[in-house]
Amino acid sequence: MKKIIINILATTCLVMLIIIIIGMFTYDRVFDLHSEDFAIPAAVFFQVLLTNIIIYSGFIFTRKFESRYAILEYLLDISLVIGVVLVFGTIFEWYKDFPWLLAFMAVIIYLFGLLTGLVRARKDIKDINELLQKRKEKNTDNP
Repeated sequence: MKKIIINILATTCLVMLIIIIIGMFTYDRVFDLHSEDFAIPAAVFFQVLLTNIIIYSGFIFTRKFESRYAILEYLLDISLVIGVVLVFGTIFEWYKDFPWLLAFMAVIIYLFGLLTGLVRARKDIKDINELLQKRKEKNTDNP
């Protein structure tokens, strides 16, 4: 449960950062931190948080689906993410003129999360192999 909460909060922060970056480049003028035109309402944070809670709740159910083909599992996850983001984007009127931008952001964030998960898994595998190697050396030294 702790891992899910951390992932929800990390994803929410990443989404907010991407919203700010996209906002910087979609306006014609230079980004001004003190201008009210660029302020993000606090409600947007809670909307994004709610969206991420729904997505991660959906992941609990999609993880129960197992396939011989891993690509199908990833496609199911990404379909869930895009579907939830587009539905909430319609409800909360995020980028209503550019729904493709929401789908693009969802895919980028999902891929970022996937890649960080792979890096973490690779590090865990390396750590486990080192521990096994130390244990093997310890067992060979003590006959």
